[in-house]
Amino acid sequence: MAPTLTDVAKRANVALSTASRAFSAPQRLGPESLRKVLEAAEELGYEPAPPRSVDMQADTATVAVVVPDIANPVFGTFVKAAQAQGWHRRQTIVLADTAFDPDHEREVIAHLSARSAGLVVCSPRLDAEEVLALCGDTPVVLVNRETTTADCVLADATDGLRQAFDYLTALGHRHIAYAQGSQHSWSNSHRVDLARAQAERSGVELDVLGWQSETVAGGTAAAAGVIASGASAVIAHNDLVALGVIAGARQLGVRVPDDLSVMGIDDMPLAATAHPSLTSIAVPMDRAGSLSLELLAQSMSGERREPRTLRLPTQLVVRGSTGPVVGHARSVAREQHA
Repeated sequence: MAPTLTDVAKRANVALSTASRAFSAPQRLGPESLRKVLEAAEELGYEPAPPRSVDMQADTATVAVVVPDIANPVFGTFVKAAQAQGWHRRQTIVLADTAFDPDHEREVIAHLSARSAGLVVCSPRLDAEEVLALCGDTPVVLVNRETTTADCVLADATDGLRQAFDYLTALGHRHIAYAQGSQHSWSNSHRVDLARAQAERSGVELDVLGWQSETVAGGTAAAAGVIASGASAVIAHNDLVALGVIAGARQLGVRVPDDLSVMGIDDMPLAATAHPSLTSIAVPMDRAGSLSLELLAQSMSGERREPRTLRLPTQLVVRGSTGPVVGHARSVAREQHA
């Protein structure tokens, strides 16, 4: 197997981002660091990709789109929209799935940044500055990872979570749980911070449960903790986790929404057909896919230099998995007739 940039970084005892700069932007490294990387590359027989052509056009270029899990319908929606936007510009879209693995993500970004005219990195597990260091001078747009030094497209959960807490408190819920996703996810920390702020504003108790994989299995594993918390409602990191919570609750004899209200985030197509149908906060990932390719084309063509951050609003979609706390409707009726 041919040696990789990761092998070079390990041999030189430097960060992967430093090894990447040695080939994409050597002027940014000190003489000693550059020497160590080049010597390691020569010892291993590593062959870097040829430098990108400075004449590469935004249209007709090859663009890489990196996602953490193409099997997740939300990322599928994102990729489909990005692909359509790329085809409109007659660009070739190369797709890479990193399987939620930060180490694999490093290798993928380092590999593709030297072979593509630009990158769109969606929901990276790495922090923004490491992604940018790996990309070197290759234009990049980050989706759901915030920084002031590169173009970003962010799904802003502020409106959706405000609506969610208003809705649940109107149904009588005073104790809400939040089932987290991955600790490496910007969206997870963003949503947790907003949920805490909304709980304080609404005067309700919030239990933030531990990190889980952002899958149905992760939600099923979280179900026991949700029930043990005593919360009457739970907001899950995404729809897959929410569906897992429903499945796990059912296994434990807890009925949704009679005993427990469950809400997801993303509003993927499956949410409307689940049983019960899933209340969810809609996230416009199709719009994010289109906008990320538009921003990247502008950056690649040199139309502008200042980084932009685009925030996309979210919206609560009410369905059958949420309902009033037991006895809440009767107590409201009594108050109205008092």
